[in-house]
Amino acid sequence: MSGARRAVVTGAAGGIGLAVARALVARGDRVVLADRDEERLAEAAADLSQPYLAGDVATDDGIEALIARADLELGGVDLYVANAGIFRGFGLESSEDDWAASLQVNTMAHVRAARALVPRWLDGDGGVFAVTASAAGLLTQLGSPTYSVSKHAAVGFAEWLAATYGDRGVQVCCLCPMGVRTPLIEDGQIHEDGDARLGHKAVATAGEVMEADDVAQVLLDAIDAKRFLALPHADVATMYAQKASDPDRWLSGMQRYRVSLES
Repeated sequence: MSGARRAVVTGAAGGIGLAVARALVARGDRVVLADRDEERLAEAAADLSQPYLAGDVATDDGIEALIARADLELGGVDLYVANAGIFRGFGLESSEDDWAASLQVNTMAHVRAARALVPRWLDGDGGVFAVTASAAGLLTQLGSPTYSVSKHAAVGFAEWLAATYGDRGVQVCCLCPMGVRTPLIEDGQIHEDGDARLGHKAVATAGEVMEADDVAQVLLDAIDAKRFLALPHADVATMYAQKASDPDRWLSGMQRYRVSLES
């Protein structure tokens, strides 16, 4: 669309979410920032001179409140960046709560936001739905089955959304980075062990650890170019193709990589 976008970004108190909000504002777009961490969110919103809403945007009530805030502050929503995510649950010992929380935040939050926004976009001038998934959603995540499965589901939902509505005015973009310099990497390397440490080490060593601002720019470039996949790490496309062409060889490689991280 031409002109300033009216955007919502979740998980915007830091990391990729804040970087996306910052990049949008630099382009002249208006943004409502959302996150559960009200203190950091308020500070980020003040720095950008944009409105915010603190709350749980994995729930229907939270999403309803967030969209209502965007309607009030911006007059609508043209771009929704479903970025909030958690990295929780490691190994087969992952608890039922770990599984439930991962699926709610990493997958169902996207479903609920799309359920609220897509009908109004179909009746209006369309919109853009951007999903922050992960390279784990195309490949896998060593150490954390909860993250791997919930991010695979996020990619799968984004694909379904694009196949169903992409030719009807709803553009879908799916961001799938590997390592990004956020507290997820830095804190995990220091404090975790066992499957948890394996998971954090895999994120930190799989490829170049990119800055969040660079990842945000890749997402916006993909949206502008109307590409479905936004891949900040070019190697992900190669590995994804290798996985599809020879899954057994790819899995053998992942097993060797896991052993190297455990040693």
